[in-house]
Order: sequence, then structure tokens, then C-alpha cells
Amino acid sequence: MKYLHTMIRVTDPDATIAFFKLLGLEEVRRMDSEKGRFTLIFLAAPGDHDAQVELTHNWDPEPYTGGRNFGHLAYRVENVYETCQRLMDGGVTINRPPRDGNMAFVRTPDNISIELLQEGPALAPAEPWASMPNTGEW
Repeated sequence: MKYLHTMIRVTDPDATIAFFKLLGLEEVRRMDSEKGRFTLIFLAAPGDHDAQVELTHNWDPEPYTGGRNFGHLAYRVENVYETCQRLMDGGVTINRPPRDGNMAFVRTPDNISIELLQEGPALAPAEPWASMPNTGEW
């Protein structure tokens, strides 16, 4: 058995791809289905195509609610502070800042929760993260 991917439905593929690019993922393949009226876009971390995220965009609009009940996607990052700063600079809200130097949560444009975990031991507490409050749900 081999893990293939996690699928999330998205309403705005361009906004979602931009979010994941800020996170460091790249598009590895795409498939449009005229008959099924959907697009599948697969993203992965550079050099790690074994763990992919499949973005499913249904061409006919429909509301997607309850992103929190999906749970979350988790990514190990080289530096949680630098990753959060890059996301913030790109307009992403840091819902649960990495106050502990180890873990943060953000959300995609479709409200899917993303956990960011520091690679190796936690970083020393640093500002502005150490005193930054939570924002919304994560």
C-alpha cells in the first residue's frame, strides 16, 4: 500500500495555487475533464512527489462549508518563523502563530486548515510570534 494524495475541493484554483506556492508547493500535474466538468490539479513539495494534494475544482459553482470538519493538512517546514512570515507577507492570516517555535496553523482560501511543524527541535521563542494572539479558528 502507498499513500497517494489528499483531495480538497476548491472554489478558486488560482487563489488556492497561489496560497500553496507561498507555502512552497509546486504544481506537478493537471487534468481537465470536459465531460465531468472538473479540473484536478496535483501539488507537491519539491523533491517529495510521494505526498500530493489534489485540488478538485468543479466548474459548476456549489458552496463548500465546514472546512474545519475536514481536519487539516500538515507540512514539516525548515523554519516555521520564515514560513509564517512569507505567508503573512503574501496576505495570509496566521490563525495560530508559532509561539512555541514549533507549530502554527493557517487556512487556505477555501478555509482548509494547514498545520506547519518545525523540522527538528523547536526554535527559540521569538517576536512577533511569541506574543501574537490566535486569530479566528484553526
